[in-house]
Amino acid sequence: MPFPVKFKGEKVVPVEEGQTVLQASLAAGIPHYHACGGKGQCTTCRILVLEGQELLTPPTTSERAIKNVKKFPDNVRLACQSYVRGEGVEVQRLIRDETDRYIFINGKEDNMTRVMGERRKLALFFIDIRNFTPFIEAHLPFDVIHIMRRVFALMRNAISQYEGKIIDTAGDGLYAVFGLNDGIKKAAESAVLAGLKILEDIKIFNNTYLRPYFNHSFEVGIGVHVGKVIVGNVGIGLSDNLTVMGYPVNVAARLQAATKELNNSFVISERAYRLLKNPPYSAGCAYLTLKGVSNPYEVKLIGKPYAFSQAASPPSVT
Repeated sequence: MPFPVKFKGEKVVPVEEGQTVLQASLAAGIPHYHACGGKGQCTTCRILVLEGQELLTPPTTSERAIKNVKKFPDNVRLACQSYVRGEGVEVQRLIRDETDRYIFINGKEDNMTRVMGERRKLALFFIDIRNFTPFIEAHLPFDVIHIMRRVFALMRNAISQYEGKIIDTAGDGLYAVFGLNDGIKKAAESAVLAGLKILEDIKIFNNTYLRPYFNHSFEVGIGVHVGKVIVGNVGIGLSDNLTVMGYPVNVAARLQAATKELNNSFVISERAYRLLKNPPYSAGCAYLTLKGVSNPYEVKLIGKPYAFSQAASPPSVT
């Protein structure tokens, strides 16, 4: 009795006893790549198992060896090595044209999980330098770049110390994530500790270097939020170009921007604040209206007021 296997976006294929998923898909007219002829060597027949992973035969010895080398997630199988033992299997071909083949076979990314993408709970961290534009306008290009390098090194060291990863930089700000190798509670703690260290290090940098030599000082705005996001590598040619996407990222960016109107250097969502084992002192809470969210968003203020208020009329804080 054949077992039906659903190929997402294509068709339902009957798989006979003793027939591999690859053999069945080819018999059904699906143009399934199999460069090595179905011998478990080329990996071009790889499939993503969406449902019924337990209904497939266990990986063969050769398949396990390939999966270890290629770092395949458990739900990626070779169709030429997989037999079906029951009803309820749904799969998706990963290589469907020559572009797919280049990305998955010829690309240099070693981590298949990053190529395919995955959902993760992470702490999202945005930071921006305040009053940087006046510094740019008043100083030589060499000085501007030199100081930027000093400040970014300071931020990078703090983020690395607490096992965060910088995802992107834009102008005088950057975006980082925490929790790629930890649980969400540890991630939230690390993001907060990194932020507090940056605030302290910026203060020291101002007092010992920037103010004595340039008669200037910087302040920063930090926003932290937690949530489930998509993590992957979009492969645009940059080294380890990890991308993190999702609505929680937008929320974290909005919290960083809100540091101006709330006149506080560190704003964290109440959701992230609840995860902290030893939460820092909060100067109060506030409620923000975010685009697409009907209810006001509660945040905690765990930084300091700016030396020069950056909001025309800050909202009330409780």
